[in-house]
Amino acid sequence: MLSTQQLAELVKKGKDQSKERKFTQSIEVIVTLKEVDPKKTDLNINEIVYLPHPTARPARVCFIGSGDLAVRAKNAKADLVIDPSQLENYAGSKKDAKKLARSYDFFLADTALMPRIGKILGQALGPKGKIPTPVPPNASVEAMINRMRTAVRVRSRGSLGVMAKAGDSKLTEPNLAENIQAVVAAVAKKLPNGDKNVKTVMVKTAMGKPAKQAVD
Repeated sequence: MLSTQQLAELVKKGKDQSKERKFTQSIEVIVTLKEVDPKKTDLNINEIVYLPHPTARPARVCFIGSGDLAVRAKNAKADLVIDPSQLENYAGSKKDAKKLARSYDFFLADTALMPRIGKILGQALGPKGKIPTPVPPNASVEAMINRMRTAVRVRSRGSLGVMAKAGDSKLTEPNLAENIQAVVAAVAKKLPNGDKNVKTVMVKTAMGKPAKQAVD
């Protein structure tokens, strides 16, 4: 697997291949695979990776629930808290359900509501890999929300390439390298032969060309 130094050099190369922009660009990592069958269900990678170095734009988190959990989620500054009665508003509107799925990176929900959420929002959240993480009544929803803010979702989508956001251009190259290592490690864990199934790692800015490094 690539070392932190090798990844830092790859990040620098990826940045150098991008034009200067007047805004903070995201840094993306693309992991290509080898000697695997992307059509097999065990290669449908859908992992939440907690980055060691958070980005300037935290992930947006939506909580679905009521009572004490909802109060605590609001106090933890969840980006949106949906009451069960409000959940019914999405039952007759696929457009609103899809907009909700696009607007938030992660969803948390009271465990008791999961069956109802599946019926109402399943078709909108499922294809995006955003089915809510269940929150038991005695769980620390505050800690879960704070942790989710540092996370990115890594999905294979049935292909030989896995892409994820690894940070943004405000982070240092060593910090971005450590974030990329976390993403690659999460992907490797889901592969039949671990990092031996990793072919290349590519790094690019959102609007730049990828810099590529083969994995021995």
